[in-house]
Amino acid sequence: MKTFKERVHEAVKKIPKGKTLTYKEVAKRAGRPKAYRGVGNILNQNCDPRIPCHRVIRSDGSLGGYNRGALQKRKLLEEEKGE
Repeated sequence: MKTFKERVHEAVKKIPKGKTLTYKEVAKRAGRPKAYRGVGNILNQNCDPRIPCHRVIRSDGSLGGYNRGALQKRKLLEEEKGE
């Protein structure tokens, strides 16, 4: 059985370029709909570039955190929308 962390990483890997999901949507896809704060904590510790955690945003549409900085998150999202 996969851990919650593994399920979160799998869900985030499936987000296509130019698209985003909310922390809540990722939590739901990972099987724990109320664990959106846990999703944020897991993604904050991610250093694997194959997991595009910059594609996960807050429910209100704001960016939320990113372990490489909010400016980098915004830049990556803008670049992907332009592709």
